[in-house]
Amino acid sequence: MASEEVLKVVFPFLDGVDLASCMAVCKLWKDIAGDDFFWKCLCAKRWPSICKRPNPSTLTYYNLYRTFYKRQHRRILLPPRISFDDLDFFIDIWAENILLFSEVVPGSVLQAGFKIPASGVCEMLKYHLEGSEYKMTFPVEPRFTIPCGQNQNVSVSVMVGKKDSNKFARIINKSMFDYIDRSSYRALAFDYLDIAPDYPFLTGIRAWISLLFMEDKKEDLMDVFGIQMDFCDVANSKEEVLWLLDMLDWK
Repeated sequence: MASEEVLKVVFPFLDGVDLASCMAVCKLWKDIAGDDFFWKCLCAKRWPSICKRPNPSTLTYYNLYRTFYKRQHRRILLPPRISFDDLDFFIDIWAENILLFSEVVPGSVLQAGFKIPASGVCEMLKYHLEGSEYKMTFPVEPRFTIPCGQNQNVSVSVMVGKKDSNKFARIINKSMFDYIDRSSYRALAFDYLDIAPDYPFLTGIRAWISLLFMEDKKEDLMDVFGIQMDFCDVANSKEEVLWLLDMLDWK
């Protein structure tokens, strides 16, 4: 049997990676392995319906397989158009009509985070704060307490403003801290972001904000020492968070 015939018998048993490697051996192997029939067989194994087209396109099965046989690598984001140094965050926390906390937090402070107190913080909360997920935190000074039984009445609003313009965007609008995670000493609230009309397919993205509180013998009180904000549904890096903030409905 001629070598060409042997190759034509063997090549159909190869997977796509090995068949493509054969094309780099020599001109003869390239011509035989490049036969679109072999690549049609590979496509038929992965996407059988593709090979049932009544009017096949001019795209070869080789190019089709090469383009779609593996998941595309995650694309690298372009540098964000804004930075945390450009932003101020306006955070207000209320217990019914009583203002508990009201601060303008520079973006650089929110990004930098804070050192976890040496004592009084439970191990589960330390593990959470030291985890790899991207989060923005800052200390509460002076600290304040919230009666646990009144957590349904504690709400938070968060706005963000650009320092170089008179534009603001809403992140959280009077959302209640209606869930307390006793295992990690956090009270959580969330709201859905207002995305600019230029991005109509970006919906249902949540902003989360958490009150971080100390272990306390008085279980009826939450001694709040820090605040965390994140967009972990969709943004898990500094660059992703900045792109998401840039896409808010700025007014």
